[in-house]
This record gives sequence, C-alpha cells and structure tokens, in this order.
Amino acid sequence: MNSKRWIYLGMGTLTLLFLGLIYAWSIFRTPIGELFPDWSISQLSLTFTISMIFFCLGGFAGGVLSKKLSIRARMLISAVMLLIGFFMVSTIKTDSPGASLTMLYIFYGVFGGGGVGVAYNGVIGTINKWFPDKVGLASGIMLMGFGLGGLVLGSVVNSMIGSMGILPVFRILGIVICIICVLAAIIIKAPGTEDSAELTALAASASKGKSSGKATGAAVKNYTAGEMLKTPQFWFFTIWAILLNSAGLLVINSAANISVAFGGAAILGMIVSLFNGAGRIIAGNNFDRFGRFTSTLVNNAFMLIAGVLLTLGGMTGAYIFILCGLVFVGLAYGGCPTITSAYINKAFGPANFPTNFSIANFSLIPAATIGPMISSALLESAGGSYNTNFYAIIGFSAAAAVFWMLLNRASNDKN
Repeated sequence: MNSKRWIYLGMGTLTLLFLGLIYAWSIFRTPIGELFPDWSISQLSLTFTISMIFFCLGGFAGGVLSKKLSIRARMLISAVMLLIGFFMVSTIKTDSPGASLTMLYIFYGVFGGGGVGVAYNGVIGTINKWFPDKVGLASGIMLMGFGLGGLVLGSVVNSMIGSMGILPVFRILGIVICIICVLAAIIIKAPGTEDSAELTALAASASKGKSSGKATGAAVKNYTAGEMLKTPQFWFFTIWAILLNSAGLLVINSAANISVAFGGAAILGMIVSLFNGAGRIIAGNNFDRFGRFTSTLVNNAFMLIAGVLLTLGGMTGAYIFILCGLVFVGLAYGGCPTITSAYINKAFGPANFPTNFSIANFSLIPAATIGPMISSALLESAGGSYNTNFYAIIGFSAAAAVFWMLLNRASNDKN
C-alpha cells in the first residue's frame, strides 16, 4: 500500500499543476486584451473574479457529489467541463466583442473555474485519505503543484501564445488538461475496505509518535458541515485565514512592480511564487510534526516578519529588505491553503472532509476582494508609494494574531 499511495500523490500533484493554470489569468489577460482593445481592465479582471467564485462553488459541488459519485466520475465531470470551457473560449470572435466577453465569463469563469474546483476537491479529498499519518505533507505537496502551475507552465504557454496566438492555445490547453484529468480518473483510487486497517494503524502510529502538546491527534468526531459551521473554532480559523490571505494579496499581484520600484529586476518579483510553493511544503511539515498550534503561529509570524522587512525597505530604500520581505510573503501566503486542508481534516474529521474543506475554501472570496481593493485604495491615496501597503501587512498580521489566540481558547487542546 505504501508505494501505491505515493503514486496517487504524484498523479494528484501533476493534475493540480495543470489545474493551477486557472490561477495564471495574468498570462492570458494581456494577449486577450490585445485582441479586444475596447475591453477595459476591470472587465478583463472580472474574468478572474468569476473563475475564483466558481472555483469555490465547484469545490462545494464536488464535496456534495463525493457522497454519491466515485473519484473517477468526479474527475471525468471535471475533464468534460474544462474541455468545453477552454475549447469554447478559443471560438470567441473579435468582430463580436460584447458576445465574446459574455462567452469568456461563462466558459473561462464558470466552466473553467467550476471544473477546476470539482477536480481540486476530488484530488485533495481522496489522496488525503491515503495519508492519515502525513496529511500536512500530502496537502503541502499537492498544493505546491497547484500554486506553481502558472510559474512552471507559464513560460511554455507564453511561447505557444507568441508562436500561434492566444485562441489556438486555449484549444490545445483544453485538450491537454482534459487528458490529464482522464488519466487521474483512471489512476487515482479511494482507499478500499482492505486498506482501512493499515491506514488506521498508520494514523495511530503517527499520533503516538508525537510528543504531548504537539500532536494533531485524531478528531473527537466526524463533524457534518452544519455541525462544523456551529463551532467557534471554524469561524476563528476562517477569519485568521482571510486576514493572512488578504495581507499577502496586498503585494502579491504587484510583486514585480515593487521589485522594480526599489531598484530590482521585474523577474525577482517571481520570488514570491517560488516561496509560495516552498511555504506549502514547510507548513505541511510543521503541521505534521508540531500540530495546528505551532504551524499557525509560525505562519502568522512569517507574515508579520514580511510586513516589518518590507516597511524597513520602504523607509530606507534598501532592496535587500524588500527582497527578504517578498520571500516571507510567499512563505506565509503559501502556507495558508496547506494548513487549511490539514486543519479541517484533523479538527473536524475525515469522513466529511470533501464538503467541509470546500466550505473552508470560500474564505478565498473575501480575501481576493479585500486584499486587492485595499491595496489599490492605499496606492492611490499614497500617490503610488507602496509604503502604506507594507504598513497594512503588519496591521493584518496583528489582527490575525488576535484570532489565533481566540482559536486557541476555543480549542479543547493546543493542537
């Protein structure tokens, strides 16, 4: 069993690497904007917002369907949605900008975002069942793939766009992503009854191997979604995640511009993406070794350190502070989704994890609204200076620390 679970993890990570292209809207935005010069920046940006909303809704639908359909059926549904979505985007017409914009919203936003959400929930929900002893590490590896999808595949996609144009690339991506999802549907399997005894033993062994006060431990019960939503722990954790994600989004979308503004190269802004991936592994390892109490504390500290370093860079003009600050932003922002996956699994039980995890992921919507909105307002009021954004990161981190303490008080232990 040990070998096949790592095969499933590898296939799941590869799948999420390709699905992560949905996050890479910035790769597609400029060439599409060149085809449709009458579209405003806000109209183009709305595409990404719609895709994130339907990513969350697709994840929720996937969680509900997990009780009725196998992982194979859910991955095939996702494959069809993504093939339709990307293929239909490739058919938009430059001589019909109004209809084409609507098609972009429907097929990239609704079908693309929704299809990714269904597959994302299915892959993580299924593979985490194989790793009761390493749920943090498994989540971290898979989410690293998802977070780095745009970075790893972006140069290839950009080269393809340059040689054949944006619309044919959508057609090719639709076919490739569909094939990857079909392969995942064939390869990845949920644990069967013959695996339950060994998985239970792994979970028990992992729990015994952790020192007192650090173990994540098994959940007292398997909470339904309704029961989870009634607990203060869920809401304190969710607000904590929203605050840290919002803090990261104050600068992540402008990382390259921030690097240039302080004398660095634009490419160094990509350091956030690299450490975003690393942060997912680090957070997963911390969760497995030390539990929720320490892993969330470290992640909160990373974001606070980021704010302090960036503020020092803004005050002194020293680029080294800016560079190190961006590193810590990436680590903290990347750690949040891994900790969310591992915490929801451990705190509220694995039985209803697909649905409960999809509900927790709705925290992405307020964060994706709050962070960029405040960042834009602060930049405008400061005449283009990023310093007030850096101060805001410290403020968000401090507020998150308050909810970290409230979470500890509401929890039955420090795990």
